[in-house]
Amino acid sequence: MVERVTSLQVAKLAGVSQSAVSRVFTPGASASSKTMLKVRAAAIELGYRPNILARSLITGKSRIIGLVVAYLDNYFYPVALEKLSNALQTLGYHVLVFMASNDTESTDHVIDGLLDYQVDGIIAASVSISSDLTARCEAAGVPVVLFNRAQDSKEHSAVTSDNFEGGKTVSKFFVSAGHKKIAYIGGWEGASTHRDREAGFREGLKEAGQDLAAHALGDFTVSRAKEAAREMFDRPDHPDAVFVVQDSMAFAVMDVLRGELNIKIPQEVSIIGYDDVPPASLEAYDLTTMRQRSNIMVDETVALILDKITNPSQEPKHIKVESPLIIRSSAKIPKGWTS
Repeated sequence: MVERVTSLQVAKLAGVSQSAVSRVFTPGASASSKTMLKVRAAAIELGYRPNILARSLITGKSRIIGLVVAYLDNYFYPVALEKLSNALQTLGYHVLVFMASNDTESTDHVIDGLLDYQVDGIIAASVSISSDLTARCEAAGVPVVLFNRAQDSKEHSAVTSDNFEGGKTVSKFFVSAGHKKIAYIGGWEGASTHRDREAGFREGLKEAGQDLAAHALGDFTVSRAKEAAREMFDRPDHPDAVFVVQDSMAFAVMDVLRGELNIKIPQEVSIIGYDDVPPASLEAYDLTTMRQRSNIMVDETVALILDKITNPSQEPKHIKVESPLIIRSSAKIPKGWTS
């Protein structure tokens, strides 16, 4: 059995103290460039790796952040999670990514398991957390920040787009373009993103003296979005405009309308999505959409989780990031509107 190389052996080879070795491998600790070069060279030669878990027992901090996500099939989340991971790693944190379903029970089970890893904090993307688990996280001193999802209880800090105003902007765009039969294809009723976007959309229509001509749910999945599109548009009196709660579902709706029902976009139906994921700008879709400003959302989320780790008594904050409308060719453009 090969014996584990110790920091003392590295220190002797490098000609420095054991505490200097510890500083070199501790994120945020101070060490000169000369010391760092000598220690890292010795560590490579001996095959030394610091024992992060052992260090966490001494410091009380693991420097691990848990990321919990439910919708990796939505293009927005892989991009956003990569940015979150890179930002946290730059600051010396390790990242554990766990998958969960969009129901609270599944999320609670996953986060309960994360607590066993002695994480310093948890970022929950697109998932909700029960009040019981909230109490457990608080008792364990583990802060939670919600990313792209909010909860009515306001117990956790949260960063979202301003979904209500985004939905309202879409309604005004459609009305200004002269549409009279305006529809909405949403996601899952338990998601704040769905509820807030629909609420803002309905409010904008109401202010213009209109109401929804049709409504369906796609459960944030491509298959359900396609079913909703078939049911809504496979008839002569179909809507002339539809707001789809996210881009991934909007792509599926466009595929059904053009590929199966021979409906022209935007001549017969205008379509607007939400997210502005990379495929939205491709010629195949050229989707008009509300842009989620993921860079700002990530920066705000990282700042919140680190602030809460440093200052546990910090009150929860709820940040809404404005979403601009990105105008492309999938919707009729009203006079006077520009991106």
